[in-house]
Amino acid sequence: MGSKVHGKPKLAHAPGGVKSEPLRFAADCMLGRLARWLRILGHDVVYFHHVEDSELVDLAVREGRVLLTRDTRLVQRKAARGALLIHSHLLEEQLRQMVRWNRDALLAPQLCRRCLECNEATVPVEKSSLRGRVPAYVFETQTRFMTCPACGRIYWKATHVRDMLRRLRRSLS
Repeated sequence: MGSKVHGKPKLAHAPGGVKSEPLRFAADCMLGRLARWLRILGHDVVYFHHVEDSELVDLAVREGRVLLTRDTRLVQRKAARGALLIHSHLLEEQLRQMVRWNRDALLAPQLCRRCLECNEATVPVEKSSLRGRVPAYVFETQTRFMTCPACGRIYWKATHVRDMLRRLRRSLS
């Protein structure tokens, strides 16, 4: 089953075809898990648990985002040009469809650079400032930490990141 795309969005590329910026998406309320995994890949994804279709379309247009939806009626709206209709309710199939849509741009080099909860870009934080804010074992075994400037969540690359990457590779193969 092919992807239904209304117009190809403009993608940010550096000279030589190397992607310089993450893609920007607006995901409808049926695509929360996909939104989270696209954030893991480093992409800027706005997602709301509840939002009116017209508000989501307006936001996508206003901010130059690719609209991701499972709603066939939504992609038929004239204002939703460039929307990508996601066919499956299964995450692995959704990820495969996204890779078929644009593999080079989707598989960003900025893995785990966005807050999985609020979508803000994370920033490095000094390890010394985290004593007592992360589990003692994590503090002792990890050297690099990132934090979300908006919600304060703290991130580090441990076995869970390796497990996420393994799942992602399995999904895309």
